[in-house]
Order: sequence, then C-alpha cells, then structure tokens
Amino acid sequence: MPVVAIVERDCHTSNHMAENTIAMWISNDGSLNSTGVHHGPRFPNHMAFYWGHAVEVLFKGWPGRDKGMYALALVFVFFLALLVECLTYTMFVKHGSNKVAAGLFRTGLYTVRTGMNYMVMLAVISYNGGIFLAAVAGHAVGYLLFGSRVFRRKSTSGSSPGKKSANLPPL
Repeated sequence: MPVVAIVERDCHTSNHMAENTIAMWISNDGSLNSTGVHHGPRFPNHMAFYWGHAVEVLFKGWPGRDKGMYALALVFVFFLALLVECLTYTMFVKHGSNKVAAGLFRTGLYTVRTGMNYMVMLAVISYNGGIFLAAVAGHAVGYLLFGSRVFRRKSTSGSSPGKKSANLPPL
C-alpha cells in the first residue's frame, strides 16, 4: 500500500499569502513520486477575532481583498441581520385569517428567517471584527425599529395587551 505525505508551507509576502503544497507518495516498488508544487492565493483561517479587510464571507473569494467589496459585505451583513429582526417582530398575517393559509405562510416566513439567521452566523464565523460588529449592529437596529415599542403606533382598535405582537416566535 502506498504511503502518502502532504507537505504544506505558507509563504508570507508583503502583498498576499501564498500556499505551496507538495503531495508525495512512495509507490509499491519503493520509488518516490510527487505531484509537484501547487501555488495559489489563500486566505488565512483565523480562529480568533482579527481586524482587516482581507476576508472571505459566505462565498469563496468574496469580498476578497478589495476594500470597497469589504464595505459592501459589511452593509450586506448589517441588512441581513436587520431583516431577520423585521421578520421576527412584524405582523404579516391579520387576525381572523384562514388558519391553514396563515400557518403555511408563517412556516414559510420562519424557514426564510432561519436560513437568513444561519447566513448571519456563517458570516460571523469568519472571525472578522468588522463583520461581527455589522451583524450585532444590524440585530440591534432591527430590534429597535421592529421589536421595541419605541416606534410602534398606538392601536385605535382597542386591542388587548395580551395579544401577540408578532407572527413568528423569537429565536
């Protein structure tokens, strides 16, 4: 049975981080074989928070090393978190609607909200401090606008205080 060894070496340069990988194996006849050296740009896998614009968020290569695309990623994560809060606290189904249709609609909204919440979580596990702050700020502003009672209009229909204020349960 052949023995396989993969050797990795990280080379830090002033402009980027490159990865050199050599895959080598010993064949059954005892000769040493190699696939050669593979070069390519690589984003570091951080396991602690860091500050910087060279990051991958949600999709391979996005936003990359471009500062403008990083700013777009921050705005995207902010509004994604804000939309999660909007879906959590906004009434989309009127009282007295068809229960089956309302239940199916709420289930669809719950599914969309859960998917978006996972996208925010995956963005945050890039361990980029800016992305983390954008997600927290999006949730905070979303709660302020939709969850708190600061901007809520007073109901003129005389609704009782025991009625639910949202269609979906909070996460």
